[in-house]
Amino acid sequence: MLRLLGVGYSPGSLLANVTHGALYFLPLYIVTMVVGLTWEVLFAVVRKVEVNEGFFVTGILFPLILPPTTPLWQAALGISFGVVIAKEVFGGTGMNFINPALAARAFLFFAYPAEISGDKVWTAVPEAVAVDGFSGATVLAQLRQSTQPLESMGLSWWNAFIGLEPGSMGETSALACLIGAAILVLTRVGSWRTMAGVALGTIGMALVFNALASPPTRTSRFPSGGTWCSAAGRSHRLHGHRPVTSPFSDRGKWIYGLMIGALVVLVRTVNPAYPESMMLVILFMNVMAPLIDYPIVRANINRRLKRRGAN
Repeated sequence: MLRLLGVGYSPGSLLANVTHGALYFLPLYIVTMVVGLTWEVLFAVVRKVEVNEGFFVTGILFPLILPPTTPLWQAALGISFGVVIAKEVFGGTGMNFINPALAARAFLFFAYPAEISGDKVWTAVPEAVAVDGFSGATVLAQLRQSTQPLESMGLSWWNAFIGLEPGSMGETSALACLIGAAILVLTRVGSWRTMAGVALGTIGMALVFNALASPPTRTSRFPSGGTWCSAAGRSHRLHGHRPVTSPFSDRGKWIYGLMIGALVVLVRTVNPAYPESMMLVILFMNVMAPLIDYPIVRANINRRLKRRGAN
């Protein structure tokens, strides 16, 4: 396809790489926006309210967490589920208690697992210019199935950090995730407490299991460098911090982030069949967010009542 556009694929060419990625990303993005906005407009017309711009965030997040080879009809089906079932049936923007983009991906994960994980995840092939890409298991899946160190499997910590290993389109580069997280924290759009909690929870649980594991399996089972960077980036990028899907209180955000990080490592360790656990962990914590805030809010109310009584 690159040749048809007059651009030959070369791993050393920035233009070729950007064009290459755009040919996979843009169709999924266009389908997501057209189908998702159609549902948004339809519900807005029925309810006689204005169309909320919040969908533009979901619309960019959803294709970023999909493998590039996802069929367009599956993307349309997934975003329909995310918008209608995870959002609009609860009242629309601000009323949903789970993230629509993650709910859409979770739907596709269970309905069409081959296209979403494992053997259908894509990466470019620098050595072979005759093809656009190939499918293969993600780094986490390969590590979970092996007891060998990362380097002996032909993988690289540096490549995983900067985004040269296979994965979904917006999730391969821990560096890009950290840059995006820093920008969102500096602009006060994201919660640094949640992201710091995810990092600390991931590191802490990984250290616990590393201490319990036998020496040959430690580094292969718990890639603490790239893993916690990706965990912090993903939990933020996928609205782990959004007010409608996370705790309101500062203390609750710390607890929320710590539990996300700890549960990610726990699931990856205990369940050998499911190394890619971040998606469902965040959805689970979305549901738990009100329970985290409740005792904190009640404790604050009780303290204020006692102070008022004392006065």
